[in-house]
Amino acid sequence: MGSDLTPREIEEIVEEEVLLIKHSGEIPEIALHSSLHYLFEDEEGPGLGPEEIDLTPLKLAVVERYRKIILRDMNPRNRDKSIYRGLARSIVNWRRLRLFVERHQVGELEPIRQEAAEALASFLENEAAQVLSGERNSCINCTYEELMDFAAELGLSRDELPEGLSRLCQT
Repeated sequence: MGSDLTPREIEEIVEEEVLLIKHSGEIPEIALHSSLHYLFEDEEGPGLGPEEIDLTPLKLAVVERYRKIILRDMNPRNRDKSIYRGLARSIVNWRRLRLFVERHQVGELEPIRQEAAEALASFLENEAAQVLSGERNSCINCTYEELMDFAAELGLSRDELPEGLSRLCQT
């Protein structure tokens, strides 16, 4: 069935799957597997063979989706929204992203690490200022040790983080 499709039709099908992955839920790898099933095995799918498409755009969409959800949970504007999952989820997703990039040899982890490090430092500055002033309750949903390990994974030292973080973390 896939051989009946023109290269442009195949490209359009892959582009649609890329969009689905980029706008998927919390675990982009599940969306990738769903796309692969649709493309190769689903009776209602195009019935392509793996040799007919380049999987790189789909894998890069997974990387981009992870980047977005990691940063989403380090954005202070999202703290009180239903989409917010907290730093604990950013930690999990960072580690999933790292493993995905290593396993599939796709994407650039360093720019995402830098972006996440900046976002985390900024988030913690904002959170510490608001919580320690009594303006709000802490939304940090991980332990101090987990937070410090995450900061170190992102390349941040304790000196780059605000004072008093241990009081904002779960015990």
